[in-house]
Amino acid sequence: MFKKILIANRGEIACRVIKTARKMGIKTVAVYSDADRNALHVKMADEAVHIGPPPANQSYIVIDKIMEAIRKTGAEAVHPGYGFLSENMNFAAALEREGVVFVGPPSPAIEAMGDKITSKKIAQEAGVSTVPGYMGLIADADEAVKISDQIGYPVMIKASAGGGGKGMRIAWNAEEAREGFQSSKNEAANSFGDDRIFIEKFVTQPRHIEIQVLADKHGNCVYLHERECSIQRRNQKVIEEAPSPFLDEATRKAMGEQACALARAVGYTSAGTVEFIVDGARNFYFLEMNTRLQVEHPVTELITGVDLVEQMIRVAAGEPLPFTQADLKINGWAMESRLYAEDPYRNFLPSIGRLTRYRPPVEGPTAQGGIVRNDTGVYEGGEISMFYDPMIAKLCTWGPTRAAAIEDMRLALDTFEVEGIGHNLPFCSAVMDHPRFTSGNITTAFIAEEYPEGFNGVSLDDAMLRRVAAATAAMNRVGEIRRTKISGTMDNHERRVGDNWVVSLQGQSFPVTIAADRSGSTVTFADGAALRVESDWTPGQPLARLTVDGSPLVLKSAKIPMGFRIRLRGADLKVHVRTPRQHDLAALMPEKLPPDTSKFLLCPMPGLVVMISVEEGQEVQEGQALATVEAMKMENILKAERKGVVRKINAAAGASLKVDDVIMEFE
Repeated sequence: MFKKILIANRGEIACRVIKTARKMGIKTVAVYSDADRNALHVKMADEAVHIGPPPANQSYIVIDKIMEAIRKTGAEAVHPGYGFLSENMNFAAALEREGVVFVGPPSPAIEAMGDKITSKKIAQEAGVSTVPGYMGLIADADEAVKISDQIGYPVMIKASAGGGGKGMRIAWNAEEAREGFQSSKNEAANSFGDDRIFIEKFVTQPRHIEIQVLADKHGNCVYLHERECSIQRRNQKVIEEAPSPFLDEATRKAMGEQACALARAVGYTSAGTVEFIVDGARNFYFLEMNTRLQVEHPVTELITGVDLVEQMIRVAAGEPLPFTQADLKINGWAMESRLYAEDPYRNFLPSIGRLTRYRPPVEGPTAQGGIVRNDTGVYEGGEISMFYDPMIAKLCTWGPTRAAAIEDMRLALDTFEVEGIGHNLPFCSAVMDHPRFTSGNITTAFIAEEYPEGFNGVSLDDAMLRRVAAATAAMNRVGEIRRTKISGTMDNHERRVGDNWVVSLQGQSFPVTIAADRSGSTVTFADGAALRVESDWTPGQPLARLTVDGSPLVLKSAKIPMGFRIRLRGADLKVHVRTPRQHDLAALMPEKLPPDTSKFLLCPMPGLVVMISVEEGQEVQEGQALATVEAMKMENILKAERKGVVRKINAAAGASLKVDDVIMEFE
């Protein structure tokens, strides 16, 4: 077994590999850029080597710099994680020449299957059903449009060396094919150092289901069942689960055996994933093979009990697999929510900055008999950089059933505290409560279909509103009692805490009466319904853990005048708790209107201006491209919302902008 492994990656996956290596008694080496000098993976590793400036194409994907770090530390093996150099055949070959073990498949297998164009051709030759498309290299945007026209819209434009949703665009017409080709090409070059592009038919109403395979150097290959990855946004997975709620045993077996046959055909060893598109009739089509560990591997580990990173290391060291296919049963159900540094209320645009508060839920067994796991690469007080992927954690839950895993995920999301940046926790909570998701009736179009106008928060149903109203009324009473104990008040001017209040939230008002005792409060509504609230919450705590009528309720709370800002299950509420007289007077207060920004193009996220597409004095049409801004390895094309004339341009290509910086003004 190796004594020292270098992890050629960063963030949560680097931390994940370090944990298993430590468990196996193996020393670890981290590499880091200037932006990651104080990163968690650097702190966790036994050694750390600086490899260059923040951009990945000047540090993490520069093979020579990684090789230099290996020589400097004497690492015997390298785990590449995912992304970066994990599917780079040249990197694997460089390690082989150096006599360093690559914790992954041999370079010929990476070359054969890691390249999406080549892997599709091999699959076709092997008789595997594949999605229609053009597998040759595409010279320019004109050829991309011509090919797209021939295949028929919609089409998927994809980077050959891509992954993680980078370098992918769906085009529904020739104009989008032209734009998408150039953006995909740029993203692919920046993220992978390879700008080759191919085009295939975009299959509507598909499910994205993938098979985890594991093969050793002794001819053994097994599949560890499937993962359902259909909840995607911009072709990037957001929620994953294992197993799939859609597959039957026969389809699962057929997909697994086909995945293993494909792996054997290319002499594959280590962990890998064969991705399929599955239609409503359970017909499945080979999509691609990822010759690396997948982001969503924890859900497979939770239902099988297999540590995939450990098995990758053991296979790399020449050990045979310790189990057979018959040993690999499905135990329970697992869910994964990816926590991204993206603001769901601003169309999921990247968010950067300092994590002023970062408190994940407690890992381990839950009160409901499940398990919570959080794979992360950040810490409270750390910085989220604009240079890398926006994913900062993967929250996982396991339960004996799908419903139990979902319920544990709801509670875990409720208790996950993140402040200082925009993040998608509210959106993940909304998905967990969505009837279509809980029923298992999902496709890759779920987000586009259910949130066509973007995510604007959730409206709670009446039953939950009453629970929140009762909880905040009880919390307000605790705060009022505390305020009566302020010293230095005038005699006979003490504050008196009444029993009658009006709770206003989500456009509704609930008159309530509170009767308190030592263990909690009973909150009675005007219609006579009563809810019992118990908690040990004290004013100022940002997380209120309560019990309402015997069921747990966790609220993220912050004080506002005469009430609270409450965040729960995807809802972001201003809850006002007032006396009846205060409630009547509040209705007479004027509302402050937001400023008019309709004549400005504002930068929607911190990023780098790649291109300004118009000139001062130019007339623009609705939907016309105005500027391109790059952030977190993704290009974002900003388009005109209405017809107008450009009066002034305030930013140029290469400029680094903050959120809401003015890019241009209109007449």
